[in-house]
Amino acid sequence: MADAALRLTALAQELLGQPLPVRVRAWDGSEAGPPGAPVLVVRDRRALRRLLWKPGELGLARAWVAGELDIDGDLYEALDLMAGLVWERGAGAGGGPRTGLAAVRDPRARAAAKEFLKLAGPWLPPAPPPEEVRGRSGTRHTKHRDKQAISHHYDVGNDFYALVLGPSMVYSCAYWEEAGTLEDAQRDKLDLVCRKLALKKGDRLLDVGCGWGSMALHAAREYGARVTGVTLSAEQAAYARKRIADEGLTDLIDIRVQDYRDVHDGPYDAISSIGMAEHVGSARYREYADDLYALLKPGGRLLNHQIGRRPEKDESAYEIDAFIDAYVFPDGELAPVGRTLSLLEDAGFEARDVEALREHYALTLRRWVANLERDWARAVRLVSPGRARVWRLYMAASALSFERNRIGVNQILAVRPEEDGSSRMPLRARTWRADATA
Repeated sequence: MADAALRLTALAQELLGQPLPVRVRAWDGSEAGPPGAPVLVVRDRRALRRLLWKPGELGLARAWVAGELDIDGDLYEALDLMAGLVWERGAGAGGGPRTGLAAVRDPRARAAAKEFLKLAGPWLPPAPPPEEVRGRSGTRHTKHRDKQAISHHYDVGNDFYALVLGPSMVYSCAYWEEAGTLEDAQRDKLDLVCRKLALKKGDRLLDVGCGWGSMALHAAREYGARVTGVTLSAEQAAYARKRIADEGLTDLIDIRVQDYRDVHDGPYDAISSIGMAEHVGSARYREYADDLYALLKPGGRLLNHQIGRRPEKDESAYEIDAFIDAYVFPDGELAPVGRTLSLLEDAGFEARDVEALREHYALTLRRWVANLERDWARAVRLVSPGRARVWRLYMAASALSFERNRIGVNQILAVRPEEDGSSRMPLRARTWRADATA
């Protein structure tokens, strides 16, 4: 009798204390759960073994990446319905079936856990998918380990990133009008950064975490700035250099494979750091702020564009997201915008403007997901089925996180004051705020 789905939904309700909000289709073809809801497809009961050995988010992520779990229906709706059961409940790493069973004290729940173990099978845990980060060595956020982390995320193939990001090759939040293309919105974001930095011909700009060179190209082409871009990704640097050569801008732009901590050729008139500070780590953030401060001339401006999280009641309880850490951004850390502002000010910066772009990032991510889904077969050929699945889940879940205000993204404009305390800033921000009056 094909009844695995019915047994799974009953066990999930017993263990979770509430019914699953999605329908379940099991490996034996059976289905159970609310009619009309998105369907959680359990293709193989290896997925259950992964959950037994790594309860919570990491076990689910491994099953998803391996193709043992899937969604039939609206992915966003399914993730939104399941968020309260996974991401918002808090999930420990787990220590294997015996540890998990021992922790269950209620007799009925304990019986359900044993039934779940029986349904999963008594085999050893499956090996993690090959897309999971491995071989991390050294202390977190040292130069060596940061280079490993950046390589894991960015050195997966420029063609794959071009498929996801589109022609702009900008891997950060776009700046949206009422309507427009992704390329228009990314161009407007780059222009917003240049205007906030008040770039002009001949200014020296340091672009920290320069990606595939889009910011450097825009600043040099449209504003005549002389740009130094630094990245830890050799693939990004090669791609950026080719774009720069194709546009005939090699005399204005220098792209380096270099850690920002090794840049010592200041002073610069301006610094842009777009989507890079998330890699710095809380323990190193003051060092990051100090280094950028030292690289700016007095009166120079910093534009720090950074994803932030909501503050925790107990900040010591903050944990790096298990799925993101294992498959997307190894060692990446998010901080509340208030902490970022405080550390920049501790380093000597004066904060002049903060702009929240949370909804803009949700729109951007949905466009990236649409790009990926539209050319799915090619994406799989360019990387692997597992890698493509990582990106689809990561971007869709991130879009929902921005929409539900679980995370945000902010542009902080800061200045290194002159010796007399002057900021050399205009009284009003006319240069970038379209709604400002003279």
